[in-house]
Amino acid sequence: MAPTISVGDKIPEGTFPYVPYAPELDDLSACGIPTKLSTNDWAGKKVVLFSVPGAFTPTCHINHLPGYLQRYDQFKAKGVDVIAVLAANDPFVMSGWARVEGLKDKIVALSDPNAEWSAGLGLSLDLSDRGMGIRTHRYALVLDDLVVKFVEVESVGSNVTVSGAEVVLAALDSI
Repeated sequence: MAPTISVGDKIPEGTFPYVPYAPELDDLSACGIPTKLSTNDWAGKKVVLFSVPGAFTPTCHINHLPGYLQRYDQFKAKGVDVIAVLAANDPFVMSGWARVEGLKDKIVALSDPNAEWSAGLGLSLDLSDRGMGIRTHRYALVLDDLVVKFVEVESVGSNVTVSGAEVVLAALDSI
């Protein structure tokens, strides 16, 4: 799939529901209260945003998200202000996944309901034939002051190659 957004484009405005990390969520006995994060909150910041088709799905859970968490300090050393993971799951599922993975306040787990924001980038994916509905495609963006500096999209059915943490870290060297 070819995205409709390219390097040099400003991202469209979007608002994502999410449950912010709080220490009282650590014992898994509370759900937290969803709030909203606007892409405008990223103005003036360097952001790594990677998207997965679904929380707790095998490739996303085992091969995609963990690399970003393991390399968190390397991203910070390269001047990244925010690392966020995006999926079409609701904010409670994203929060549950974040807690299971131990993201705490390192990676923000955002919900893209019905993959609407991703669709605006040409990055939604219809997985209805698998019973999953419309989802976010597997992709990675690097944003600097809301402008796309890097965009890569995985081919459908592939593993994590062009959107993984290692590739994004390497790309940051040339941005």
